[in-house]
Amino acid sequence: MAVSNLISSQLQLVFEDGLDDSGRPVLRNKNFNNVKTDATPDQLHAVATAISGLQQRPLHGIERNDASELFES
Repeated sequence: MAVSNLISSQLQLVFEDGLDDSGRPVLRNKNFNNVKTDATPDQLHAVATAISGLQQRPLHGIERNDASELFES
């Protein structure tokens, strides 16, 4: 049986940077590494909304990217 061990986490804020020729939004990412792996979704959302208030571009989305190590137990 395989076991998963969370080894790192990244917070990614996605901002709108205008529109392209087709009228679709152009998206830009701002990444924050070394996020505590035990941070809750509520904590990450609070931090992301606080950071987005300091940005010039409107916030489009918030993502959490985790990396896990898989090994056999």
